[in-house]
Amino acid sequence: MALPLMPKATAVWLVENTTLSFDQIGAFCGLHMLEVQAIADGEVAQGIVGLDPVQNGQLTRAEIERCQADPKARLQLKVPDVVLPQARGRSGGRYTPITKRQDKPDAIAWLLKNAPELSDAQISKLLGTTKETIERIKHKEHWNSPNIKARHPVQLGLCSQIELDQAVERARALLPPDAPRPAPQLDVEGE
Repeated sequence: MALPLMPKATAVWLVENTTLSFDQIGAFCGLHMLEVQAIADGEVAQGIVGLDPVQNGQLTRAEIERCQADPKARLQLKVPDVVLPQARGRSGGRYTPITKRQDKPDAIAWLLKNAPELSDAQISKLLGTTKETIERIKHKEHWNSPNIKARHPVQLGLCSQIELDQAVERARALLPPDAPRPAPQLDVEGE
């Protein structure tokens, strides 16, 4: 069951302004009945200002009155009128700490060598880099080409082994059935 925002402050307001039972308030706020009783006795939540659940749109007056009339009834959180935006999955670029950014070319070189089935777009998404950087490393046009050493991206902390394995599996699934499949060399322990 969804809980109201700031459950203790909501419980303080309900204790002070309604005749609801401690059990009803506790069930609505996700608190134990004895904790609600301690709030009523002034032992708990001293100094917490009550939060009106009617004013902030979590309850209606009619819902409170319905539950005051029937001690066995439970308060139901009001469904908001406003459609809340859905939390999106990881989209956009991947953040890489400044201390690890210089390791990206090494990881790209390792992926180009050991996972040739990965497309530039997949490498870009996996490591949070640009296709232009990948192309420059492929053609040895990167500004730091002489110093690039192929190193495993998991050991560098640029992706997890699970993410790497999933990317390789997706890439291999897109290969035509008659295409030669490279031997897997992706485990960290083998390096």
